[in-house]
Order: sequence, then C-alpha cells, then structure tokens
Amino acid sequence: MSGPTKTMGVITFAALVLITAYTVALGSSGWLWFAWIVLGVATVGMAAADSGESRAGPVRHGRARPQP
Repeated sequence: MSGPTKTMGVITFAALVLITAYTVALGSSGWLWFAWIVLGVATVGMAAADSGESRAGPVRHGRARPQP
C-alpha cells in the first residue's frame, strides 16, 4: 500500500471511532453513518486501485516503437 492509501485507512478508522463515540454519547445519526460508509467504500476503492497498479506495472500510452 502506498502512503496516501495508508493515510486514508487511518482517517477511515479514526472516523469510525469518533462516530461510535458520538453515537454512544449523544445518540445515533444516520447521516454520520452514511458518510462513514461512503468514506469506507472510497478507502476500499483506493486500496484496490493501489494493489492492482503495483501488479500490472506502469501503463504505457501510445504506439509501441519497433525494435531495431
């Protein structure tokens, strides 16, 4: 995993802890949980894109040059 993906994972986990504490202290908020789910899906997407990129290698654009 790259640095930005790890950072996103830490932010997602911290948001989960904060939303859980908010829910315990003040009651549940559906919008907060919905926002956390969206953040979690974005984090999973980043992790999937990051892992797929490292296996596939760099993407080359344009035509292949003929070898002499």
